[in-house]
Formats: sequence, structure tokens, C-alpha cells
Amino acid sequence: MATNKDSQKFVQNFLKGTEEFGSRVWKSIFRHSWPDSARTRSLATMSNVFLHLHPTTIRRASLKVTYTFCLGGLSFFFFLVLTVSGVLLMFYYVPSVTQAYQNIKDLETVVFAGQFLRNMHRWSAHAMVITVFLHMCRVFYTRAYRPPREFNWIVGVLLLVVTFLLSFSGYLLPWDQLAFWAVTVGTNIAKVTPFLGPEAQFLLIGGYEIGQNALIRFYTLHVIALPLIAAVLMAVHFWRVRKDGFSGGL
Repeated sequence: MATNKDSQKFVQNFLKGTEEFGSRVWKSIFRHSWPDSARTRSLATMSNVFLHLHPTTIRRASLKVTYTFCLGGLSFFFFLVLTVSGVLLMFYYVPSVTQAYQNIKDLETVVFAGQFLRNMHRWSAHAMVITVFLHMCRVFYTRAYRPPREFNWIVGVLLLVVTFLLSFSGYLLPWDQLAFWAVTVGTNIAKVTPFLGPEAQFLLIGGYEIGQNALIRFYTLHVIALPLIAAVLMAVHFWRVRKDGFSGGL
């Protein structure tokens, strides 16, 4: 039979094992101790993906809100809003020429908070285009594209182009008159591209006229290809911000 001493020893070993397990779990999540000194604060910052996004030293002028107006952060915020709202819209939208327009009307009149969801996605798209464009203007005005940031400037230009393409590819999806003729004009512009014009238009709309093939292709570009490209470019962009020393310029 187990004695009281054995029971106490079992409890002590159990508590000790629980404490050691908890310590191992804590260390697997937080690699360093509580940041109560200069060394531990530096270690906590350098090993945290969110805190480590910005460089350890930056120019004093770039600390001012009026220097950047947080335009880069706002652009990324609107991208996150578009991602979340877009995924929710995919539950109700069917990329079919016979159902797409009715799906949009149902979102506006039948689905609970559907019109709010669609408007949030639409206005966030407009806001992202505006903030990305203003962000590029700010970088150009403050000459933050100069060495060693010229590579990140090129990445930023590519992100601006992808942002425009995301906005344009979403135009066809409601399948209304505005969307149809806007994409018609856009693809006809691609048609006059030197040497490869007709082939470029055919590749975009999947045929010789805008129909089901065009809707599927623009839908795939809008929800899969372009967001993935934007995410990769943003990751590279943030990484270069970290390596190049935040925002340079005047």
C-alpha cells in the first residue's frame, strides 16, 4: 500500500514534471526571458518577426508621421481587408455568366450584411489603389529610391502594377454593363500591342469575344494569381525595407 510519503513524492514529481513541461513549451514559443534588460530587449526584438520588421537604427526624420503618412502600412492594411472580404464574398459568388449578376444582386438585397460586405471590398480596393499611388509619389518626392534602395523601388513599381491589375481584373466579375464595357475597352487596348496584340487579347479573354471563358480567366487572376504575386512582392518589399534601413531620402 502507498504511504503518505509516497503520495507526497508522487505529487512533487508530478508538479516538477508539469513545471518543466510548461517551461519547455514557454521556451519553444518565447526564445528569450522577459525583456528586463538591454540585452534581453535586443534579443526579443531581433527574434520577433513583427518587431524585427523595422531596422535597429533609422533616421530621425523618418520617425515623423508626416514623413511617410503611414501610406505603406495603410496599403498593406487595405490588402488584408480585401483578402478577408474577398474570401467571404467567394462563399456567395459563382463565376458564371448566367449567375454572376444575380449573385451580386442577392448580396445587395437578400444576404444579411451582403451589401456592406461588397461595399467594404469595393471601397477598400479603391482606397488601396489611392494609397499605393500616393506611397509611390511620397517615395519619389523624398528621393527614397536612391541607393541602396533602387531594387526596392523596382519592387514597389511592380506592386503598383499588380494593384492596378487586381482592380481591373475585379471589374468583370459583377457581369453588369459597366463591367462588360470596361473590360471590352481594356482588352481592346491590349489588342493594339505591337506584334503580339491579337494573341494578348485572345489570351486574356480566352476567345474572340468576352464571355464565359473571359469571366473564368479574370476570376482566376483576381482570386489566385494576382494576390499570390502581390503577397510575394510585399514580402520581398518588407524584407528590403528591413535590410535597406527603413525609409531614406532627403
